[in-house]
Amino acid sequence: MITLYGIKNCDTVKKARKWLETNGVEYRFHDFREDGMENVPLQQWLEDYSWEQVLNRRSTSWRALDETQKDTMDNPSALTAALDTPTLIKRPVTVSGRGVLFGFKEAAFKELVN
Repeated sequence: MITLYGIKNCDTVKKARKWLETNGVEYRFHDFREDGMENVPLQQWLEDYSWEQVLNRRSTSWRALDETQKDTMDNPSALTAALDTPTLIKRPVTVSGRGVLFGFKEAAFKELVN
């Protein structure tokens, strides 16, 4: 079963959900805001991937960080920052038995679900 993590009003999450539904892919959606961060495997993502892959450095949330936070960001500080501000996480995060995908690109989605 695929789990899609994100925020329901995010345009990229909407595209991913529409793609999954159009292609008949069963999935479970976990909204960072509504469902909380307690059951989000954020620490595991940061152990398996770099913070640069997990955090969206083009987001408004990233731009709102002070320069010192940005300049000294590493995996431990990314964990703290993302737990405090889940909108820092690149969305959607798609988890399946085949791996984890950050963001939405149709070709990568096809590969992940097939």
